[in-house]
Amino acid sequence: MTQGGAAAPLIDPFQRRISYLRVSVTDRCDFRCVYCMAEEMQFLPKAEILTYDELDRLCSAFIRLGVRKLRLTGGEPLVRRDIMGLIGSLGRHLTAGGLDELTLTTNGSQLARHAEGLAAAGVRRLNVSLDSLDAGRFAAITRRGKLDVVLDGIRAAAAAGLKIKLNVVALRGVNDDEFVAMIEWAHHAGHEVTFIETMPLGDIDGDRTDQYLPLSLVKAALGRRFTLEDSDHRTGGPARYYRVAETGGRIGFITPLTHNFCESCNRVRLTCTGTLYLCLGQDDSYDFRDLLRAGVDDQTLEAAIREAMTRKPKGHDFVIDRRHDRPAVARHMSVTGG
Repeated sequence: MTQGGAAAPLIDPFQRRISYLRVSVTDRCDFRCVYCMAEEMQFLPKAEILTYDELDRLCSAFIRLGVRKLRLTGGEPLVRRDIMGLIGSLGRHLTAGGLDELTLTTNGSQLARHAEGLAAAGVRRLNVSLDSLDAGRFAAITRRGKLDVVLDGIRAAAAAGLKIKLNVVALRGVNDDEFVAMIEWAHHAGHEVTFIETMPLGDIDGDRTDQYLPLSLVKAALGRRFTLEDSDHRTGGPARYYRVAETGGRIGFITPLTHNFCESCNRVRLTCTGTLYLCLGQDDSYDFRDLLRAGVDDQTLEAAIREAMTRKPKGHDFVIDRRHDRPAVARHMSVTGG
């Protein structure tokens, strides 16, 4: 189906236009963050992971159907061998005008050696996970990360011309005493900060009811220290932004639990195994791996993408289950794509 010679946009059953695809290129990570993974993870066999050719072909099909923003995630995307080849290849869609933005979410551990290559491929901004500026606390949260390595990576990315947004997962009693200092440090360096509520995905060897900190409380506390001004800034994702008058910088809040953002959802998530999840907090999915490996043509592949969109639910069912201590969704965030 076309409109004026171009492919008709992807529209879900609730008339939301799907223009944002998040793609996990690997379930592997060199960290084991306490809110994301169990300490001893069983990672997927290589044969189950989409090849770079398969990832490129599937992403390109989505772009032909109107996806304008592509975010690569993991696990940690930059630990996959030869990942820069895929990123460089996908960058052609920026040059051709089919894609508005190609970006990554990363833990920063590999940024120092890849920052210039990312910029050369057309990446203009990154989300970097950074939950603490205290080296010991950072090591405890990530279970194996080194803060100085991540900070070196952030500096290298900034030097390469990449804009940085820091993602901070709000953890009660863990890092909630650092938020003011984090904002001041980040804004001084020219970076944005987005706070995220912990999400109930996967067994993490711990109790999320102890970790969970509503961002309504965080915002109220920050409002006693800073002047928070409403902002109409949008990046295509779910964050709600405010300008901090004292620093001139922006902060964002992603609140899947205290205030979900489903009504304006424009995105779907593709796992490294070729499973498309229509919602982060639901199990509705569509498997593309077998289709790709059966050698179907582009027309069949695009028809399957349109069929998948008919399954997108209205919203998620995230909840911190205090009675049963179990995740709302069994799969880990590293499998779905952060």
